[in-house]
Amino acid sequence: MIGLACLLGGASACDVLDHEPQAEVSEDTAISNRKGAQAALAGMYDQLQSSNYYGGNFLIMSDVSSDVAQSIGSWDFYREMDTYLIDKSNLENGNLWTRAYRAINVANNIIDQVPPLADVTEEEKKAILGQAYFVRGLAYFDLSRVYGGVPGVVGTLGVPIVTTPSRQVDDSFFPARASLADSYGQAEADLLNALDLLPEKYGDDNKLTKSQAVKGTARALLSRYYLYVNQPEQAEDYADAVIADPKYTLSPSFANIFTSKFTSEAIFELNFNSADQSTINNWYFPSSKGGRGDVAAHSDFYAEATADPDDVRGKMFGYYEGKNVYYPTRYGNTSGIDNIQIIRLGEVYLNRAEARAKNGDLAGALEDLNKIRVRAGVDPIKDLTGKQEVLEAIWHERKLELAFEGHSFFDLVRTGQALSVITGVPRTNGPDVDLKDPNRQVFPIPAFDIDANSNLVQNDAYK
Repeated sequence: MIGLACLLGGASACDVLDHEPQAEVSEDTAISNRKGAQAALAGMYDQLQSSNYYGGNFLIMSDVSSDVAQSIGSWDFYREMDTYLIDKSNLENGNLWTRAYRAINVANNIIDQVPPLADVTEEEKKAILGQAYFVRGLAYFDLSRVYGGVPGVVGTLGVPIVTTPSRQVDDSFFPARASLADSYGQAEADLLNALDLLPEKYGDDNKLTKSQAVKGTARALLSRYYLYVNQPEQAEDYADAVIADPKYTLSPSFANIFTSKFTSEAIFELNFNSADQSTINNWYFPSSKGGRGDVAAHSDFYAEATADPDDVRGKMFGYYEGKNVYYPTRYGNTSGIDNIQIIRLGEVYLNRAEARAKNGDLAGALEDLNKIRVRAGVDPIKDLTGKQEVLEAIWHERKLELAFEGHSFFDLVRTGQALSVITGVPRTNGPDVDLKDPNRQVFPIPAFDIDANSNLVQNDAYK
């Protein structure tokens, strides 16, 4: 395993970092011109696409740690998450930590080295730097909620904050954890910087505008962020701006979001093709369908998703006869070219619905909620009058709408539902599971960094 110190030190400090993908830029290679800056950008997005991050692992970790999906195969690392027996040595947990910090380090190099470039216009520099701040903000937001928790719900310690490239072996290799508030604050500052610098779009290139960060991307992620820090006024304001943006409209077909690329609903979508494949299908689809089938829907969630026969989301499952389970078919292309949504407009409507409910606008909240329900083919809700009732309806809709997209566990934690919902959840190949320890609402700091860095403090459940 490669620790944080090695990642931040560059390849010259850690010779084990050979065989880097061609899309990456070596972290000790200077970005000396426009071509190098563009290559660094590609390398930064490649970190997000990795199977260890949004290309698979982050989504699966959220799913199996919630009441949406279960580990049914031979990959013990996901079963440890599914049954809340994970410890600091878990491989997939460590892979996510490593990949997120690699994304941060590439972003740090871009932020450090692009400003003085002579062959890059000021407008281009702003767009490049805005993308680097966005990705760094996204990575710190993800690291904070995975390893730190949610302010006011669980956790007090965040993650190590590193905002400059490391050039030599010194004490900066061994950073301590920041407070949880400071970790979330770093994510916020980066996203606000990104919003200031990014363009509204990249010419008339719809694909580029939706596969790289623009102002709408930053606004959408900020609408999510402010729900986590319980600032619903800001969440509503940023969601308002995204929903008013003509670049984004709800797709008339829910299934089309996943079977097509860069639909009208996409805000930030990772693009995969035959030369750059995603592994997400492989994990969910059984061997008879071209995958390994290690992850399937929980039986109770399948029943919940299919309870209304008119709900199109409930039709996006297949049956795995060999293990008597259902699996999601949202990522249905067995050649590994399914795109992955990091942010889409359906989420932003639900973000605004929740923010409106918390701000006391229950009619507006139901209006947003019902846009998502009607698109899914189900009847609108008209008879809820209490704030808590409306919030619970919105959270239930998020569960159905955003399943298998990396939200499930973290939504349960941030809304204070995890300990009550994850109780007696039936599993196919083992006893029912319960999340009893509130400190297991966060993941362990990986062993390779805890063991190498005496300044790091482990989360309480894993000491």
